[in-house]
Amino acid sequence: MITRELVDRINWLARKQRREGLTDEEKEEQYRLRQLYLRGIRAQVVDALNSMGLKPKTQHREECSCPDCRGH
Repeated sequence: MITRELVDRINWLARKQRREGLTDEEKEEQYRLRQLYLRGIRAQVVDALNSMGLKPKTQHREECSCPDCRGH
């Protein structure tokens, strides 16, 4: 879930990175927080598409020969 605190911390780390650099621990935290943020955004997009009646395509195997997968 994306919270104000999450965004504030991400922004603070980004500003610190530009100003003076980050420690290894801060780089790891920045990565984890960004991944959490991206998961939240992706979930919001999926929810929005689902609410419009669009369902995500199922993922097929490489050897799939359905019309949607042929030629890719």
